Amino acid sequence: MTAADLPDGTGLDDRVPFLARLEKGDRETLLGLGRELGFRPRDVLLHQHEPSSYVLFVIDGWTKVTAAAANGYEALLALRGPGDIVGESAALTGRPRSATVTALEPVRAVAVERDRFTDFLGRSPDVSYALLGLTSDRMRAADQRRLEFASMNVRERLAVLLLELARTNARYTETGVELLVPLSKQELAGSVGASREMVQRLLKELRDRGVVVTGRRTLRIVRMDVLRRIARADS
Repeated sequence: MTAADLPDGTGLDDRVPFLARLEKGDRETLLGLGRELGFRPRDVLLHQHEPSSYVLFVIDGWTKVTAAAANGYEALLALRGPGDIVGESAALTGRPRSATVTALEPVRAVAVERDRFTDFLGRSPDVSYALLGLTSDRMRAADQRRLEFASMNVRERLAVLLLELARTNARYTETGVELLVPLSKQELAGSVGASREMVQRLLKELRDRGVVVTGRRTLRIVRMDVLRRIARADS
């Protein structure tokens, strides 16, 4: 995919990537300020706590955004793919990066130096508003997720997460819905606010019921209907 492949979008929500929110001219000008980089699976694009010197625009491939607490607990915060921007918060505030971004598959991205990026925003009100809209949409989605999760137990939260991944990052096959995001049990646990042991126990229950098939960082959903029933329980 190239920048030209991204549609000009309206009716936006948190799943609409940043580059798709821009007019074609603004998109091409912005990407023209940077240099293209390539990353292999498991390469780290941005490190938590490091100073911000550039922002990245993902052109191809998917990444995960994670944050680690002082005690080593790691949470999956988001998945970012084609058209998404990462590292913008640190670039705008001048603070160290708040999360680590890691390639889940081969990734192509354009890196734009922080000063060039902020200067461009200062000269481009439409792009600045688009970034503000993206930030607002992401915050609203995060608030909604926290509200929903507060009323659910861990089993229900895990079912909701798997259904969301099935909707956004999966391949539908004759044998089930194969998640395309290679996540560890610890990352799944961090996403639903549980321990690794709890998630491992819940996945075993789902395997025993024939709902999912798991391997090392692989997961295929066989019974979406069961996950939907779990997700709706007591919610």
